[in-house]
Amino acid sequence: MVLKILDGEIVIASHNKGKIIEFSDLFKDYKLKLSSSADYNIQEPEENGSSFADNALIKAKATMLGSGKISISDDSGLCIDCLNGEPGIHSARWAGPNKDFSAAMEKINEKIFEMNPENTNAHFFCALAAVWPNGEYKIYEGAVHGSLRFPPQGNLGFGYDPIFIPTGFDISFGEMEPLKKHSMSHRAVAFNKLKSELLHE
Repeated sequence: MVLKILDGEIVIASHNKGKIIEFSDLFKDYKLKLSSSADYNIQEPEENGSSFADNALIKAKATMLGSGKISISDDSGLCIDCLNGEPGIHSARWAGPNKDFSAAMEKINEKIFEMNPENTNAHFFCALAAVWPNGEYKIYEGAVHGSLRFPPQGNLGFGYDPIFIPTGFDISFGEMEPLKKHSMSHRAVAFNKLKSELLHE
């Protein structure tokens, strides 16, 4: 039997303000109290999993244990075809301890420039984990495909958004109105799967 999330509080296992805002938009139609691991002063755990799903579960479990509430976490990243899927699960790590994504995007630009590939196809991938206080959990996954463009454009998103052009568009996620991006992002794809299973009677 799949547990439902119909009322009460959900704790988002993140200290990333941009990500928390995106989750707030996704949950806006539901009568749920949303808080974050930062609200509970829960430290970010070491993400030492071998997949997006592993890392999402590590974060959600840590936040559930620290808050005693249903916790939701995502682990997501940019996967670039010509770099064999890198930075992938190491997307945040490429930005360094100061989360300098400008430096990370420049690093990607340099690597791609050296290779001069035929295309710069890439996708954002998201694994979304929901963990209950009784230890049960569910994982949902989603992706959005596109290509990369340099130099970075736009400051409406976060992370690698300024270099990612989703398929069918000519602007980056960093230039796109947040609600539009939130409705079609990799996180939204995974969230829609969660929503259909957990947020309705």
